[in-house]
Amino acid sequence: MSNLPLNDLNLPYPDPLHPIVVHFVIAMVFFSFFCDVVGYFNRNQRLFEVSFWNMFVAAIAIFVAIIFGQFEAGLAKPYPAVQPVLNWHTIMGWSLSALVVGITGWRFVIRARNPRKVPAAYLGAATFLIVLVSLQVYLGTQLVWKYGLHIKPVVKAIEQGVVQ
Repeated sequence: MSNLPLNDLNLPYPDPLHPIVVHFVIAMVFFSFFCDVVGYFNRNQRLFEVSFWNMFVAAIAIFVAIIFGQFEAGLAKPYPAVQPVLNWHTIMGWSLSALVVGITGWRFVIRARNPRKVPAAYLGAATFLIVLVSLQVYLGTQLVWKYGLHIKPVVKAIEQGVVQ
């Protein structure tokens, strides 16, 4: 990795890819939850189908997001103040991947048994997932907007030894 030519964002490609992929995953998880809640109250089987497929694709895409996140975090040269937030973001990311896959598996079983209903217990678990995803979004936002990972002025300040 050290032989890669890095740009002024400290990346081997033009822009960070982790945020692009992860926003796709976030949108799919939130939209899946929305479809399940609306489908639960309207008893609309089509919304349950949309929800399942959104979770299915999110369960795959979250690993792509994690791969780019790990790679880009390794290139970020995190300074001591950012390290605790980055560590929590990493732990939450891997934990969320397991939760998303688990909930998707549960959703698959629900869909196979009765595609016309979603149990309230599943909606409770999905609500918990939404809360955790929201916390993860907050942590990711902190990494960029508060600590400036892969932001030009911060990368330069780190290189110049201003930020340590």
